[in-house]
Amino acid sequence: MAINLQKGQRIEIGLQKVGVGLGWDPNQGTGYDFDLDASAFMLGENKKLPADEFFVFYNNQKSPDGAVESSGDDLTGGNSDGDDETLTVELSKVDPKIQEIVFTVTIHEAEQRKQNFGQVHNSFIRIYNALTNEEIAKYELEEDFSIETAVEFGRLYRRGGEWKFEAMGIGYKGGLQYFVDKYIG
Repeated sequence: MAINLQKGQRIEIGLQKVGVGLGWDPNQGTGYDFDLDASAFMLGENKKLPADEFFVFYNNQKSPDGAVESSGDDLTGGNSDGDDETLTVELSKVDPKIQEIVFTVTIHEAEQRKQNFGQVHNSFIRIYNALTNEEIAKYELEEDFSIETAVEFGRLYRRGGEWKFEAMGIGYKGGLQYFVDKYIG
């Protein structure tokens, strides 16, 4: 059963393998293609990356512990199965120094291309059980973040030896560099 996310909502997930799916429709109008990017920032107790390699995105598709993996970069959207880009997390492999994993979605070159989520049709980001494909939670980006170009979707975090998920839902007018600057120690 999917949950429509609300900011700050916390969910006990009790999963071993988690997927984060990002999807959108190709640009049908004139201008540039929409290039959305899903990224994961694996953070230590200080809320910073312990090393650059713990930032998983299209140019670094696997974390050093092998726990987080990106499907790669889809430059246009429109994959028929719904998810155009995915991040897969095997929680049992996460390095013990990692306390949380923050998931973001950004529009590549949004400022130069004059794009925002309100222009990207059927755009969404969701979290699901990667073993059963059961959806846990989902944000509709074009509705919830119509003028933003970057979103902190949510985070997996350790609490009492268990992993939990918190829906963050914080939109920004910025790009991937904003999050890199925020999370690099």
